[in-house]
Amino acid sequence: MKVIISKPDTTLYDGDAKLVQLPGTGGLFEMLDNHAPIISSLSKGTIRLVNNEGEKTFEIRGGVVKGQQNDLMILVQ
Repeated sequence: MKVIISKPDTTLYDGDAKLVQLPGTGGLFEMLDNHAPIISSLSKGTIRLVNNEGEKTFEIRGGVVKGQQNDLMILVQ
């Protein structure tokens, strides 16, 4: 799936991913290819992203995620 992780002043990641684990306000959740459409708020924590090169992590203070049709947009603080 195509993933973009952005802060107000910069893009942290723009590329493909096999799995994205997110710190939702109700707890951790994961997104894989062909996930159902979603909009969710994010709390302080770590985004874990797995792609063909390995694993990447991003520390965030909160944010929102919108996902549909294998496109995931994550806006963070």
